[in-house]
Parts: sequence; structure tokens; C-alpha cells
Amino acid sequence: MAWVYLLIASVFEIVFALATNATHGFTVLGPSLLTAAAAAGGIFFLSLALKSLDVGVGYTVWTGIGSVGTVLFGAAVFGEEFTPAKVLAFVLIIGGVVGLKIADKLTGAPA
Repeated sequence: MAWVYLLIASVFEIVFALATNATHGFTVLGPSLLTAAAAAGGIFFLSLALKSLDVGVGYTVWTGIGSVGTVLFGAAVFGEEFTPAKVLAFVLIIGGVVGLKIADKLTGAPA
């Protein structure tokens, strides 16, 4: 269940980053409220995941998924540039996330 919580926390992290961009320096109320709610939701679900996962694994996966998701959705929603160098970086990040998941299974950490 910890990994499910971590994925939910990662979705909140992506929403947080995208909503922050839309606040225009916290001068637009709707996105500002969404940013605060997403930050709270992300931290809440991350804290649930960290009951079972090592903090180094949980935080790294949370930020990794959040980073990749933010760049992907930033390109789709805001038309940000998507380059081959970014694709390579994503592959490396995703490889690290998969490696941490495998490492948890090998050490017997709860799924």
C-alpha cells in the first residue's frame, strides 16, 4: 500500500508544480488555492508512504515521478520544450525509480 500512497503523492506533486506556474506569483486565487491543496495532499500521502518505506527511497521516488510528470504535462499544457536531452534524463530517472523498487523487494520491504 505504501507504493500506492507514493504514487498518489506524486500526482499531487505534479498538480502542485503545474498549479504553481498558473498562480502568476500567487496573484490568481483559483490556482493559488489549488497549489496549497496539492502541496498538503502530496505531503500527507508521502507521510503515509514513509510509514513503510525508507525516507531516502520514498522521497527520491516522489520527487522523481513528480519531476518527470511535471515536465511531460508542462510540455502538454504549457507548450514547454521537449528535447532529446530531457528524454534521456527521464529514462535515467525512471530507471532509478525502478531500481529503488527492486531494491526494496530484495530487502523485503513491504510493497
